Amino acid sequence: MSKYLILIYQADDAAQAAGEAVNPAYREFMERRSSSLLGGAALESPATGTSVRHDHDGNVVVTDGLFTESKEVIGGYFLIEAADLDEALAIAAEVPAGAGVEVRPVRLVS
Repeated sequence: MSKYLILIYQADDAAQAAGEAVNPAYREFMERRSSSLLGGAALESPATGTSVRHDHDGNVVVTDGLFTESKEVIGGYFLIEAADLDEALAIAAEVPAGAGVEVRPVRLVS
């Protein structure tokens, strides 16, 4: 079995408020696919993010906000286990994300 990360995209203004109940469609997905789910979480609003970069001289530059400007942002993720990419895509197709998802294989680093 291989591991895949499902990145969940949402409109920038659609972030879930802290303490807000989880969308029932997500709960249903998580229950239905519990045997494949290794973990996951919703992310706080992009406004709470901080970017850390290195400039051309190698200095660390810390700025408030997103790394890049975009109308769609990563709103959460699921880490799943699947037999292959086809199975991972089938699982991802069930995620009730309004702006879509991205599936990426996880490469274990040792």
